[in-house]
Amino acid sequence: MNPRRAVGAVLGTGTVLCLLAGVAVTALAVRVDGTSMAPTLHQGDRVLVAPGSAGRARRFDVVLLRATGRDALLVKRVIALPGDRVAIVSTPDAPFQVLLQEGGEGPVRRVVAPQWAAQAHRTGACCGPDGTRSARPELRTVPEGAFFYLGDNPDLSDDSRAYGWGALDRVEGRVGVRAFPASASPGVGNRPVLVEYRGPSP
Repeated sequence: MNPRRAVGAVLGTGTVLCLLAGVAVTALAVRVDGTSMAPTLHQGDRVLVAPGSAGRARRFDVVLLRATGRDALLVKRVIALPGDRVAIVSTPDAPFQVLLQEGGEGPVRRVVAPQWAAQAHRTGACCGPDGTRSARPELRTVPEGAFFYLGDNPDLSDDSRAYGWGALDRVEGRVGVRAFPASASPGVGNRPVLVEYRGPSP
């Protein structure tokens, strides 16, 4: 094969592979609707689920799930797992303090995510016995087979505060990568961290 034909063959193969990859992303990726996960994920982003992650949740992962009693597919962040105790404390100076006691034992710590500090302005307490909003903050234990989840844009997110505990068996998978837009980072960042909490325990 002469060099010109070889180059043409390589370019043709590359074009076909790009087209196949585009079709795969379109067919397999899930489109993000709404702004509840901004700035981590935006309206129109497409994400791919990590293989073999259905029915599982790890603390602070972003997952696709179906809320109890709802068929709509949600994209949210896992905050607390079975056996954890969780609460949300609101004060005029700090309207959105998410508290977590891992495994129900040891110190109560605060979940810190930079995106919350920039966007959480509405006050509200949690949690009731079912994991929803409550009149006052109270640490609640996440039941077996369940988890507590929030959006990264808490003022504009319907999450456990509205729907209650998530069910692990309704998790369709962990968000592995952002497949679209191509100009965006493929990773899903803004992962929260746990820090010391000095306020009164709810």
